[in-house]
Amino acid sequence: MSIDQDTTAQDNYAGVWGNRIGFGQRPALLMIDFMQGYTTEGAPLFAPGVVEAVTHSVDLLAAARKAGIPVIHTNIRYHPGHFADGGMWVKKAPVMKDMVEGNPLAAFCAEVLPLPEEVVLTKQYASSFFGTSLAPMLQSLGIDTLIMAGCSTSGCVRATAVDAVQYGFRGIVVRECVGDRHLAPHDANLFDIDSKYGDVVLRAEALSYLQAL
Repeated sequence: MSIDQDTTAQDNYAGVWGNRIGFGQRPALLMIDFMQGYTTEGAPLFAPGVVEAVTHSVDLLAAARKAGIPVIHTNIRYHPGHFADGGMWVKKAPVMKDMVEGNPLAAFCAEVLPLPEEVVLTKQYASSFFGTSLAPMLQSLGIDTLIMAGCSTSGCVRATAVDAVQYGFRGIVVRECVGDRHLAPHDANLFDIDSKYGDVVLRAEALSYLQAL
């Protein structure tokens, strides 16, 4: 059976995928890997879409802080030299070796720096849940909705969105606040996340929700 190339993805998925789950009652904001390696032109990880995502996330972060909801940041760190804690992931993606303590490319973007009281989770793999305390922390706080911003859309954002629904959270990805190095994987992964794993919403909708809390 061949795939009908004349049917759009939206038409093909209609009535099968794409159910909306909506926002819940107790949200948290997760800022995923907004590190300077993704926003520094000329760096191996540089992704133009992330530059835009950081800019769009400033107001989202401010709204979350004003609403008084938990704000959590993630970064990536490896042991320099042998990178054993990166396992097969670093072998598959050696570009990630820039993520070591002391490398300016591994520092948070200045526009969205964590506050001292905000939790920073360090991870070694794509999902913010894998090998971290994110799930039990959210559960202990009674969180039912995880609002996500960060990078990259096709990597750590997607992996986190998939794990969010598997852990029982309402995953909300803010469209303008995530970015990638190329538009094609960015758009394809947002389509897939919105279809199967969570809701992809416009920043205006997320801000309206936060302001109404």
